[in-house]
Amino acid sequence: MEKIWLESYQHNVPEVIDANEYSSLLDVFKKSVERFSSKTAFINHGQKMTYAELDQQSKNFAAYLSMYTSLKKGDRLAIMMPNLLQYPVVLLGAMRAGLIVVNTNPLYTPRELHHQLADSGAGVIVVLENFAHTLEAIVEDFPELEIITTRIGDCFSFPKSFIINSVVKYVKKGVPTFSLPQATTYKKVLAQGSTVAHIDAELGHDDIAFLQYTGGTTGVAKGAVLTQRNMVANLLQASVWVEGDGIDSSDVFITALPLYHIFSLTANAMFAIKLGATNVLITNPRDLPFLVKQLSTVKFSVVTGVNTLFNALLNTSGFDKLDFSSLTLVLGGGMAVTQSVAKKWQDVTKMPIIEAYGLTETSPAAVINPVNLEAYNGMIGLPISSTEIVIRDENSQEASIGERGELWIRGPQVMKGYWQKPKETAEVMDADGFLRTGDVAIINEQGFVKIVDRIKDMILVSGFNVYPNEIEDIISLNEKVLEVGVIGIPHEISGEAVKVFVVKKDPSLTEDEILECCREKLTGYKRPKVIEFVDELPKSNVGKILRRELRERHNKGL
Repeated sequence: MEKIWLESYQHNVPEVIDANEYSSLLDVFKKSVERFSSKTAFINHGQKMTYAELDQQSKNFAAYLSMYTSLKKGDRLAIMMPNLLQYPVVLLGAMRAGLIVVNTNPLYTPRELHHQLADSGAGVIVVLENFAHTLEAIVEDFPELEIITTRIGDCFSFPKSFIINSVVKYVKKGVPTFSLPQATTYKKVLAQGSTVAHIDAELGHDDIAFLQYTGGTTGVAKGAVLTQRNMVANLLQASVWVEGDGIDSSDVFITALPLYHIFSLTANAMFAIKLGATNVLITNPRDLPFLVKQLSTVKFSVVTGVNTLFNALLNTSGFDKLDFSSLTLVLGGGMAVTQSVAKKWQDVTKMPIIEAYGLTETSPAAVINPVNLEAYNGMIGLPISSTEIVIRDENSQEASIGERGELWIRGPQVMKGYWQKPKETAEVMDADGFLRTGDVAIINEQGFVKIVDRIKDMILVSGFNVYPNEIEDIISLNEKVLEVGVIGIPHEISGEAVKVFVVKKDPSLTEDEILECCREKLTGYKRPKVIEFVDELPKSNVGKILRRELRERHNKGL
């Protein structure tokens, strides 16, 4: 496709970036440490960590991994915790030891965690003790797995650390009982690591940085292989897109989205590190009054989020009274930003939400609106530097301007493939390096892209991918279920929600039985909001359930 979008670039944004500027994310970090050692890198619950402190603690963590574990370069380390100061320490420490990071949702059920550990072959996991009971439920299947447990206050100074850990465990009862006698504590790891010398692993563009799990276009979660080059390229693409607009080391980022999500991982943690900026880590963004209180303590300038977070903040008491005078950039991604939320946000903060689009498979940024946009435009933006797109019709031919077709993306940020799944990789990537997104889009004469539909059956709940096959498999385990079909339906808060159509095998089957099964085996955002019992499900002539017809049935209210 002709690069018509280049004419709409801001004057300071180049057509291409030079991915060779850095050899790895570790190289990015080290250069920031050299320049900003005394600056605050991260803040969590008021506790600050400078770039120098992050450098030393991540080095100690790496030293422990290299000296006291059997791990070698290229092995995998899983991180299972919310946004805490430990997260960047562990992440960078793993890279310094030459390991591949496997970001793991701490809200996973034992079944979901088992799949990710087994598929990735993780040799070590760092888990917040609040979620250690989940690991305990499956740990006997992983006898070689090395375990490091941590507590919320482990990076806080005394007595704050003692108070927070005691309140979480004994007052809030936030640590379910668990038994992992083979585990080592995070504090012991850092203490032991501090006693030995460490030489960082040599990392290059071809080394894998992350196995970032996603369902891809359908089915069971797959690990998107994101290389150091993928991640470095996306950081540089983001840099040239926004830095000319005044984003620099003086900025304060609000990181409410979890770091195990690719959007937050790249756009907040790593991008702020590259800039030498400060990142405020929000451990529990669902506690909205506390989040607003935290926002009141800093002069924040960059906020990233999904539509549901923006909407929730707008409806939280006190948010409209905050000081927005330093706010420079608000970036929305993960799911579509709605016009009503965008308008209200700008009315309150005087800053527009700059909508962006990406995928786990693209590290994630691929298409972003110009940051000098004055108001919501209903588009996902322009292909960013060094990124090409093409809109292809049903016959795989290039669609005309304004014509619907599937969005395909090519660029240095596109994943290497799915971990140990060549067949699934071939299904979404062509020989020319283009990745099919499964999203139906149009492009206008100015090069702006708009998502208009979805080819794939994936459901997007508050920015998280939910795959019907997985939910259908779980519900069908109930012997009272004959057939089940799952679709996504519009939801004013989460964008989409899960709806289940069930054909009963046993007339006594109830909604509560289905929900109980889902509570046991599915993370909260994957669980159905609506259950409808039907006599039969629409099928193709080969017996495939037609989810499109289920969506039509729902839309007609049948």
